[in-house]
Formats: sequence, C-alpha cells, structure tokens
Amino acid sequence: MSDLQKLETELLSAVDAAPDLDALEVARVAALGKKGRVSELMKQLGGMNPDERKTFGPLYNGLRDMVSEAISSRKSLLESAALDQKLASERIDVTLPARPEVFGSIHPVSQVMDEVIEIFADLGFAVAEGPEIEDDFHNFTALNIPESHPARQMHDTFYMRPGPDGKAKLLRTHTSPVQIRTMMSETPPIRIIAPGRTYRCDSDATHTPMFHQVEGLIIDKTTHMGHLKGILETFAKAFFEVDNVRMRLRPSYFPFTEPSAEVDIGCSFKGDEIVLGEGDDWLEILGCGMVNARVLESVGLDPNEYQGFAFGCGIDRLAMLKYGIPDLRQFFESDLRWLKHYGFAALDIPALASRGVK
Repeated sequence: MSDLQKLETELLSAVDAAPDLDALEVARVAALGKKGRVSELMKQLGGMNPDERKTFGPLYNGLRDMVSEAISSRKSLLESAALDQKLASERIDVTLPARPEVFGSIHPVSQVMDEVIEIFADLGFAVAEGPEIEDDFHNFTALNIPESHPARQMHDTFYMRPGPDGKAKLLRTHTSPVQIRTMMSETPPIRIIAPGRTYRCDSDATHTPMFHQVEGLIIDKTTHMGHLKGILETFAKAFFEVDNVRMRLRPSYFPFTEPSAEVDIGCSFKGDEIVLGEGDDWLEILGCGMVNARVLESVGLDPNEYQGFAFGCGIDRLAMLKYGIPDLRQFFESDLRWLKHYGFAALDIPALASRGVK
C-alpha cells in the first residue's frame, strides 16, 4: 500500500470513527486545516516541476475532495442523530394546560378620559388640544385673570426661566388656554371639549402637582344656561350610569364666566360609600358658567353678537367618584398591584345610545 493510500485510509477512518460533532471537527482540522495533513500535501505542489504536478496534482485534489465529502456525510448523520436524541429527551405533553398569559390593564384615568370623550362626542363636541407649556396671555390674561389674582402667584403656578424676550413660560394651570386658542383660530359656532394634563403646586389626598382636566366650550348666538344644564344632566346620567339625577347650580365665581355656578348632583352617603341618584345630600362635580364678555373681547369676538358657556372638571376626581378610589396620589405611584385591582382589562366606553340616555 502506497503512502497516499495509507493516508487516505487513516483520514477516512478518523472521520467514520468520530462519535459527535466536536470529534468530527477535530478530524476535519487534522486533515483539511491550515496545517492539516492534506493541506501540507497541497503545499508541496508549488515546489514540483510540471511533470510532477501533473502526476500528483489530481491525486492530492482527489484525496481532498474524498475527505471533504466524507466529513460532510458524517456531519449530516451526526446532526440527524443529535436532533433525534433532542426530540426524544424534550418531548412536550400537549395535554398539559397552557401557560397563563399576562395582560396589561387600562389605567382608570385613561378609561375615564375615553368615557368622557365618547359621551361628549355623542353630544356633538369635537376634541381640541393645545400645548402644555403656555404663555401668560393664553393661560391668564385672555381669561380675565388679572395680575393680582392668586393663580398668578409662584406658590400656585409652575413658572420657567425667562426666555430671551424676558418673559417666563409656565405649565398650564388648566386646559382653558385651549379654549382661547380655538376661539382665536376658528369662527363660531364652536363646540369643543379640551381634555389634557394640567399642573399646579399642590399635593394631598385629593390634589397632585400634575392632574387631568376636561373643559367644554360652546360659542354661538343663541346658547343659554338652560342648554348648559341640559348637557350636564345628560353627561351625568351617561357617565355615572344612573337615570335619576338631581342637579343644582349654586352661584359661584370664576373670572372667565359670568354668571358662574358650581354643579352639584344628588346623592346619599352610606358609610364610606357614595350612592348617586338617591338621598338628600349633594356632591359637587364641576364648575361652569356663561363665557365672560371680556373673554370674548380678548379673542376678537363681539359679545353683543356671540355668547356661549363653558364648564370644566377634574378627570381624576371623576374616576375617584365613579370607581371608589379614595386617594388621588395612588394614581401616580406606579404600583402594579393597585393597577391590577383598579385597572380595566378592556375598554368599556359608554355611548349614549347604549345607555338609553335621551
């Protein structure tokens, strides 16, 4: 047996005897690696004369191809055996119950925001939005809030550093600036609600530095307080899901409305529970009034031609009342246990038609 035939037998035997893929890789490197036995033979071709290369070239190339094919075949066989072994040892019992899926929850504020928007959309209101970083004019001056008003004090409003013009921006204290921007950019009739985040320097069980409001505005030539009360009664019936809603408007003061009123709905207190729609007690839910003539003048509307009403309430407070949440601060603590308890697995948005409200 020639040396070449002996080498061929040794290499093929090593390949066939490889028990696993790691051993096969060792055999491949020993034969075809950079310093492998076949690779060393191929390097010798460079030092041969043409006649020798013509004789030994086909033999060495044939040996290389034969070993490569043997390695490829052995690799396929070992991979198939490894897969069979893995399948045999990692069987899945399809009769076992499936792993429980974890679903997220809808935050009560998001839920109530969508509920309020849906109800007022059924009443013909469009949703308007505006910036949360406002200027003094839109947040105060245009709303008939003079410089001496407490709302302008540093203890109640978040002010920012003055800009190049020397004027300080602020975080809006209500969503009323959206009403101002809408009246300045659109021609009446206007019928909008403005939901969004607002900011004030306040923190206790019923107040947080950041909270959510929704305000409504109607501007036309004929709207009056009767229309305002009718819309608010319809909203209260749909939102609190009670047919018997007693409502009263108590005289109050807001600089941007005249006359102004606080809105109460009838209820009863049974221990720590509030029952709406029955009893002789009253619960305040929002503020409202006819848009002040000075506000109309500040946005370029003639108060002798146009009139309308506005109302506003805290979305967080509505959520507390409807779903029995005692502390407003819990809304923002990011406690997953709390959210699992008070959160909503799916949106359940009340439409006026589905609630039977007329």
